[in-house]
Amino acid sequence: MSWFIPVLIVLATVAFMEFFSWWVHKYVMHGWGWGWHRSHHEPHNDALEKNDLFVVVFSGLSILMFWIGANLWTPLFWVATGTTVYGVLYFLAHDGLVHQRWPFRYVPKSGYLKRLYQAHRLHHAVKGKDGCVSFGFVWAPPIGALKEQLKRNRDAMTLQMYESEEEALGSVQADSGRS
Repeated sequence: MSWFIPVLIVLATVAFMEFFSWWVHKYVMHGWGWGWHRSHHEPHNDALEKNDLFVVVFSGLSILMFWIGANLWTPLFWVATGTTVYGVLYFLAHDGLVHQRWPFRYVPKSGYLKRLYQAHRLHHAVKGKDGCVSFGFVWAPPIGALKEQLKRNRDAMTLQMYESEEEALGSVQADSGRS
């Protein structure tokens, strides 16, 4: 197998993982998996969340794919590499940039990182699992479109909204004090 095919598999897997993660976030985490994911939407001062169990599950699946790829079917090794690359991007963008689960604070002032940061903030504007917007982790829709969708959701549903960004981001601010 030339280097081109493995690189193509890794890149295609990284791209696919954003769509897959969007689907899992919207339909599993905000559906039957809310029991674990709820911890991520509620303020706390703990170093870990029950939501982190999703990382354990998906890491286990990647390890299994690495084993199968190394021992039985080589292309799956490159798929596992792509899921791992996506996992690193997820950690940097979501756990690091957005939720400040690292020992320093950086809030982007412009560009795509600011849009990603704001999109996930809007995701946390709703109390509870219903009516949220922006379920991606690395790709963020335009902020204006997300605000319009959030307003439509609020008007169509009986949503409990946070009164301020500070209240909505209580768990994020608690996260910034972690070491």
